[in-house]
Amino acid sequence: MSERLVERAREVLDNAHVPYSEYTVGAALETTDGEVYVGCNIENANYSNSLHAEEVAIAEAVKNGHTEFARLVVTSGARDGVTPCGMCRQTLAEFCDDDLPVICDEGDGETTTYTLGELLPNTITEEMVRG
Repeated sequence: MSERLVERAREVLDNAHVPYSEYTVGAALETTDGEVYVGCNIENANYSNSLHAEEVAIAEAVKNGHTEFARLVVTSGARDGVTPCGMCRQTLAEFCDDDLPVICDEGDGETTTYTLGELLPNTITEEMVRG
């Protein structure tokens, strides 16, 4: 099944809006009930307003009532094994446990799988914020 998720993440690369970096990123997020939501990066001349592929996929899923996720695939046009940035990792941690598989596309059928906890140890949690 992860091959299909890689394919879905790659398909959305063509929709990325990347006039500044020319670095396309696609994400496919699978819910625990098997739905898949995809996202691509959307750059803005004011870089801080840019949207990352992972957060676009998360937003689409949450907008449709999903808050429980089974796994995430991330790819880039470069097929360089890109991982989610720190901001996206923290957003994932809002909805996912440390054991969420994050599958990174290396190209040529190769992937590397991490857990969210490996990518973001000592996560800021709701318990920490609420005291």
